[in-house]
Amino acid sequence: MDKRRSALAVALLACVSHVQAQVADAPSISFNGFGTLGTVYSDEDQATFVSSVFVPKGAGYKSEWSAEVDSRLGLQLTANLTPRLSSVLQVIIEQDYNGNYTPDIEWANVKFEVSSVLSLRAGRILLPTFMNSEYRKVGYAIPWIRPPQEVYRTVPVSNVDGIDAAYRFRFDDFTNTLRATYGQADKTFPFADGAGGWSTGDAQAREGLTISNTLERGGASIFAAYNQFRLTIDELNPLFDIYRMFGPEGIALANRYDLDDKRFEVLTLGASYDAGDWFLMGEWTQMESQSLFADNRSWYVTSGYRFGTITPYLTYAQQRTRNISSNPGLSQPYSEELDAFLQSILKSQPRQESLSLGVRWDFTRSMALKAQYDHMNLDSGSSGFLVNTQPEFEPGGTVNLFSLALDFVF
Repeated sequence: MDKRRSALAVALLACVSHVQAQVADAPSISFNGFGTLGTVYSDEDQATFVSSVFVPKGAGYKSEWSAEVDSRLGLQLTANLTPRLSSVLQVIIEQDYNGNYTPDIEWANVKFEVSSVLSLRAGRILLPTFMNSEYRKVGYAIPWIRPPQEVYRTVPVSNVDGIDAAYRFRFDDFTNTLRATYGQADKTFPFADGAGGWSTGDAQAREGLTISNTLERGGASIFAAYNQFRLTIDELNPLFDIYRMFGPEGIALANRYDLDDKRFEVLTLGASYDAGDWFLMGEWTQMESQSLFADNRSWYVTSGYRFGTITPYLTYAQQRTRNISSNPGLSQPYSEELDAFLQSILKSQPRQESLSLGVRWDFTRSMALKAQYDHMNLDSGSSGFLVNTQPEFEPGGTVNLFSLALDFVF
């Protein structure tokens, strides 16, 4: 997205419709929003392509076409209470863990400008893990229909309940923003129950600390972030309770792989350059944990060229796991099926690469129409980011997607 469109999107999202006060310092309120109307086709009929681990419905199994993958509506209310004190409430209506469209609070915080360079926020706030975190759900403000999943699903959570501090300063022609965020998040996720239906589980992220820095000069930007948190998913731990019944050997395996207050670390590096007619951007991320989830490295690169209101773009993305554990299993009888089940989970971690070709048409002010083709190669033994895999699904292979989306801001 070029700087003029970026500026327009930011302006519309940050207070385009101010209720102007007669006195400059008087309180003011603004209301604005954004949304996407989209549909996706998948040629894989034995598994489902979804936009997030937190939703069950998508394209593929049961329905080749799906409008649930990308469609959403966001509404934002901003109140400038004093020259230094403001608050924001952002509500997003999109598919939830039950497959329904229900409103959810994305942001709800109070911001205090300590000085011209330092600000503090408290409440439900943005989690700045990635370069495009602030706009990952605002389709109009990003080049793709959806951010590359190989990177952005590494940390699917987009907000936390907590506090943050931002220090923004200029030197020479550079602008630097250093941000520290601390908080927690609770998310409900769906999973197939094995009987053709869905069950839900709860993921709890605690002691989340994110340090991010963005350095900008003209059309160039460099981003870096370090994120750490402790994750608990109780629904996955009964398997390891069974392991603990086998004595010290089983306890050691359970402690290695369970998801009970396990520490995760994520490092992200990104850069972008927008020359006006063309743009180039990319991100690299690495996640490490001592748990059931294997360490992984992911990256993508995107480039596009603008022919007036038409912008074709090309993206290559990849996720690879590191140090995939080969579970040695128990040396005790009657553990073969238990060991085989754990081994299947370890080997089925998301590993894939994708090539995406898209085009964006800014046919009128504040609206853009996009079309995108994705060709995904799944590594041997992996289902990639597909969910609800059926008995006839074969891990590995390829999946082709075709997506259409209308993005808008107001």
